[in-house]
Amino acid sequence: MFTSLAEIREEAQRRPTRTIAVAGAHDTEVLRAVAGACVLSLARFVLVGNAPIIRRQAEEIGLSLEHIPILHAEDETHCAEAAVRLVAEGTADIVLKGFVDSAVLLRAVLDKKSGLRTPRTVSHTVVMDIPGTNRLYLLTDAAMIIEPDLATKAAIIANALTVAQALGMDNPIVGVLCESEKVHPKMRCTQDAASLVAMNAAGEISGCRVGGPYALDVAVDPRSAAKKLPSDPLAGRADILLAPNLAAGNILYKSLMYFSRAASAGVVLGAKAPVLLNSRGDSHETKINSMALGILLSTGNTPCAS
Repeated sequence: MFTSLAEIREEAQRRPTRTIAVAGAHDTEVLRAVAGACVLSLARFVLVGNAPIIRRQAEEIGLSLEHIPILHAEDETHCAEAAVRLVAEGTADIVLKGFVDSAVLLRAVLDKKSGLRTPRTVSHTVVMDIPGTNRLYLLTDAAMIIEPDLATKAAIIANALTVAQALGMDNPIVGVLCESEKVHPKMRCTQDAASLVAMNAAGEISGCRVGGPYALDVAVDPRSAAKKLPSDPLAGRADILLAPNLAAGNILYKSLMYFSRAASAGVVLGAKAPVLLNSRGDSHETKINSMALGILLSTGNTPCAS
């Protein structure tokens, strides 16, 4: 089982080489990430975007484009559609968001005719490498689904389990995050948590153990769990943190990034291929981490590091 993003990057280097289509590659920070990935021999790339700008920025940062094809596209919509088309046609394996709006890229991904749509719910999972923890946590959904209902939360868990399995997590614990550990009639997320636990017990949600409702401390801290829920064997041991809604998930994610200096890797699941939906403000290191995670997911059941 992987315990750090550094281990994930190392494993990605050993996997079969994948091609990443960059939607909106005319961005210096995105090209820095491409350059860093090339140094690591992490993947091949197709750069989709404004070709003159890409060439100028690549020269400024010392990125050789000798073996990197460029597909010219000027506006966000064409960048997104072209990058997605490369994956849909099999020319590329992974989509990386560059200088395009997330909504524009997702519209192209979910297009029924030319996109990567499947019957599955599409959701985002982020892998967090938090200083001092010596392990990885998964957080979902911190980027896409605003107010998931019960069925959608079950689908979000299923997508997160795909990531957990790629990381070698065996029967991971899902902690359903809420304001309280008690089921309350005016707190819908606590009722959803109880329902998800029941669905897991009935086998409707499989491949994991679901616990909750949990406040954050009870989900991840054994001492808090022992005080507040001493009879719950899952409390304090969560591997996957299920946020009640997008606001809570996004605030938790950015709090960990900016206050705890956590490293992260994020991926959108539920489409035909991994979609790397990093924020424009994310560092090139974060983008490289996400590429490595996408490669693990794209290469399937190749054995993970132990």
